Amino acid sequence: MTPNRHKDSARPNPSDNDAVLDAVRDCVLAVGVRRTTMTDVARRAGVSRMTLYRRWPDVRSLVGDLMTREWIAVATGNMPEPRPGTGTRPRIVEGLVAGVAAFRAHPLFRKIVDVDPELLLPYVLDRRGASQEALLELLAAALREGHADGSVRAAHPGRQARSVLLVVQSFALSLRTMTDEDDADLTAAAFLAELRTILERTLTP
Repeated sequence: MTPNRHKDSARPNPSDNDAVLDAVRDCVLAVGVRRTTMTDVARRAGVSRMTLYRRWPDVRSLVGDLMTREWIAVATGNMPEPRPGTGTRPRIVEGLVAGVAAFRAHPLFRKIVDVDPELLLPYVLDRRGASQEALLELLAAALREGHADGSVRAAHPGRQARSVLLVVQSFALSLRTMTDEDDADLTAAAFLAELRTILERTLTP
């Protein structure tokens, strides 16, 4: 859920970008997005403000790149490795459910929801961001594998990926509005089990 932006050919190598994004993450976790400044980021990253401005026009673009890095890491980090004799569908379902749980527990997501929730609204109501586009590519590729091995219901992979992401995104962003941790049947864990059932049923041929 991050903005699409043109790649800057003058950007440094990924390790340099990571050092800056690590600094942004530390700033946002400390004070939130609105109170983070380019000066704060430059100081934490050990670079000049002009170096930052040559690569990113403002704090929001920095936070956008940070969210893309963090959300993709959550998605890829929770996708199980292929197992002999097991179709792709169980991997997709397991990875998505685990990914939702990890996303909701992610310190950056929790900070944004608690302090700067309006940052997420454009990517829920108006447009797709760079992280959503990347997640759709990963999901569509996995669905195609499932089509090929017969474990996933055949459908237009792009439409299917978007539909699945809509379901998963609603659980990731809005789950706490529906849970009641005092009721064992309405806990977050119970809803994640329900998500597993929903995904299994919609993807099973």
